[in-house]
Amino acid sequence: MNRIVTCLLGALIMLSCRNDDNVLPGISIPQRSLSEVALEDDAELKEYLQTHFYNYEEFENPPANFDFKIRFDTIAGDNAGKTSIFDSSNLKSQIIKEESAIFGLDDGEEVNHTLYYLEARLGLGGSPTVGDNTVLRYEGSLLDGRSFDASTVPLNQYLSGGLIRGYSAGVEKFSAGMGPEENGDGTVTFTDYGVGAIFIPSGLGYFSSSPPNSIIPAYAPLIFKIDLLAFEEDTDFDGDGIPSILEDLDGDENLNNDNTDSDSEPATVFLANHNDADDDGDGIPTIEEIELDADGNFVGFKDTDGDTIPDHLDSDS
Repeated sequence: MNRIVTCLLGALIMLSCRNDDNVLPGISIPQRSLSEVALEDDAELKEYLQTHFYNYEEFENPPANFDFKIRFDTIAGDNAGKTSIFDSSNLKSQIIKEESAIFGLDDGEEVNHTLYYLEARLGLGGSPTVGDNTVLRYEGSLLDGRSFDASTVPLNQYLSGGLIRGYSAGVEKFSAGMGPEENGDGTVTFTDYGVGAIFIPSGLGYFSSSPPNSIIPAYAPLIFKIDLLAFEEDTDFDGDGIPSILEDLDGDENLNNDNTDSDSEPATVFLANHNDADDDGDGIPTIEEIELDADGNFVGFKDTDGDTIPDHLDSDS
């Protein structure tokens, strides 16, 4: 697939507040501890998952003209016998550690968060990494069902391009579809794509903040429905010859905290390696300090001075 144009879901954030904090949106509120909020979020997410179901029967036996859209409803009344999302074999979870410092806290906490994701339909394609470009549709909502953002047409997204961490980590759990197929009218069609949902605690989301002009309150768990249509394998976001996922130096699936030359960058600049064409800041482009084949594809790393530090990360190599 040709390189996908990046579109960012997340951007600069502004302070907002939870509805029950009795503070107007946009007004700064005292920061709460990450560990305290993580426990509350997990309890809130579990309650939602245990009291709601999705239209699993339609996914198991698709009726004619089924649109393969996930729909949630409360287990009550005529739906009292439905299987909850929490009890579905299609619900999975992942533990992700996050540092409180990322939210401006100085208490030194490192807190485990549980990310839940529902695979309503498996796609026939592979799965992206957090370093890949994707083509997808999404809808974001609060636990009360209010939608705060959506893309009803295919959208290009680079999964490490300013998105909240829970979203990126969730999308990589789904599998893509087949396509695109040209329809002859300027549109394309994807088939057999993955359909799912991500249930995100606020510590893997916006925590005490909110995107500009958003209804998302502080400390709000989020839900994203996802149609993963396609992805670009081994995306090289900064064009330095190295697939972005290989620039995750500490292996924590967070590309934005790996910055080899941060000490030499101006205080107002922070270019993580996946977004830096000269990772060690030595004036030699990274692409000239790695091994490429005749077609310009990444082959491996060089270590000219034998000090176990690859040339592109070694300013004195």
